[in-house]
This record gives sequence, structure tokens and C-alpha cells, in this order.
Amino acid sequence: MPKTSARLLALLSLLQTRRDWPGALLAERLEVSPRTVRRDIDRLRELGYPIATFKGPDGGYRLDAGTELPPLLFDDEQAVALAIALQTAVTSGAGIEEAAARALNTVRQVMPARLRHRIDTLQVTAVERPAPRPAPQVGAEVIMALSAAVHSREVLRFDYAGSPPRRAEPHHLVMWGGRWYLVAWDLDREDWRTFRADRITPRIPAGPRFIPRELPGGTVAAFVAARFRGSDGSGDWPCRGEVILGLPAAVVSRYTREGVVEELGPDRCRLVLGSWSWTGLAAAVGRFDADIEVVGPAELKAAFAHLARRYADALR
Repeated sequence: MPKTSARLLALLSLLQTRRDWPGALLAERLEVSPRTVRRDIDRLRELGYPIATFKGPDGGYRLDAGTELPPLLFDDEQAVALAIALQTAVTSGAGIEEAAARALNTVRQVMPARLRHRIDTLQVTAVERPAPRPAPQVGAEVIMALSAAVHSREVLRFDYAGSPPRRAEPHHLVMWGGRWYLVAWDLDREDWRTFRADRITPRIPAGPRFIPRELPGGTVAAFVAARFRGSDGSGDWPCRGEVILGLPAAVVSRYTREGVVEELGPDRCRLVLGSWSWTGLAAAVGRFDADIEVVGPAELKAAFAHLARRYADALR
């Protein structure tokens, strides 16, 4: 019996590693006869595992999705990865913190002692980046409804922050700055929009299926980054300026995420940077402890003058 139990676990582990397994290959990997494989498959089915049989020259077996979640089998690396993911779920903004904690406790209870010890020593504290206002929570049911609409490519009907019902073709569900957003083609306004998921109330039933449109920017990451840069929809910052700093380019580039840095010498570089406002841009450049030469435009020079007066007033 112990040998049979160990073989069942080995068979289950193999079935989870790939979609289709020819029966002869399973027998070879387990070092048993095809008849024994068939008996073991029947035992797993009795335990609730939905294993389908497929025919053909290499007929075999497939672990399908069923109506209930059967016991799962993880290797060491998968178990550790799952523990890390569940511990950091607090920053997802999806309102699943309690469910994630219960899932982690469930997984831990069925782990072998050696692996449970590794998980217990893995204490990850997920700390969200400070924000002016706490990011609103999004219900897991809303996340699942939006994801299903994106996957099935069905027109989404929804209420948005108390406004009249909207219709959109959902393309991507993304996270940006700790918040969930739906990237979609707004059918009423005939333009691309990013909708905050916490303001969406999906309506049932969904609309007809659609053929996905080409997303501007090439990738969803490029599209979302461009949308959050400029309020005018141009995909660029409203304010962009150029300065020369008395610092090596290698130093400046380490602290500049979206700026363009050009080396001009051992201790000089050119920096082109964007921001929401000219004053904000001047303040961003001023954080570098170095001499600054403003190349342009005039609005950036005026912003530096404005900050200089403000700082001088602060001294008095």
C-alpha cells in the first residue's frame, strides 16, 4: 500500500507538469505496466481528480478542470513561490488579504515538516508605497468580472462612479500606483480610456463579442505609462525641459527613471526631463546636489526664479 500511495503521488505530479501524457510514456516514467497506469488513473478519479482520456496514436491522459478543487501537489520551489505570493497579496488592492492569509495557513498545514520549516522562516512584510490618499479597495468579484470580460472579448456594460451606463470593449486589466485600471475602447466616446476598477459596477448580461483593436503604443505598459504622463492625451509630459548638471552622467542616470541623460565630460551631463508642471520640474532637477545650467525653455528658467524667491522667503 505505501508503494501504491507513493506511485499515485508521483503520477499526480507528472500529470500536473504538462497537458497531455501518452499512456506508454507515463508507464515508462513510473516504471510500471500500462495496465497499472490505468488502475492508478481510476484511483485518482475516485479521489476527485478530473482525468480525461484522449485517443489517437499516442492515446493517454489529461488532468482537466473539474467542478471542485481537488487536493494539489506542489514541488518545493512552487510551494515557496506560493507562500511569497500569498504573503505579499496585501498590496494587491483586490480586497483578498483575509482569503490570502487563510490560503497560506491551509497550504502550510499540509506541507512536510522540512518544507514547513522553510515557509515559517520566510517572513515577508509587504509595505505599500506611501500615497497622499489610501488606494481604494476593489472587490475580488469585480476583478474577476472584468478579467472574464477581457478574456472572453465581450462588450462590458457597467455603471461608472454614478454616471449613466457605459459600454466598452475591455482589453487589459492593469495595476498602476497601487490601483486597478481597466484599459478599454469606449464605444460611446469612440476613444481609448483607462477606467478605475474601484468605480466600476459591472452590469449583467455582457454585450456581444468583439474583435480586439490595436492598442496605441504597441504594448499595454507603454500605453498606460503614456496616458498617465500627459493630461492632454499626447503621451508626453505637459512640461519638458533641458538642463546641464555638474555631476557625472552615471550618477544622474541612477536616479532618473524617465529622463534622458547625456555625458558631456567627467563631471558634467545633459538631462532632459518631464513633469506635470514647470515648478515641479525645477524642484525635481534641484534635488541633485550640483550646479545647474538651464538650457531651456524660458518657462523652466522662470520656475527656478519662482522657487528661488520662495526659498529666500522661507529663510526670512
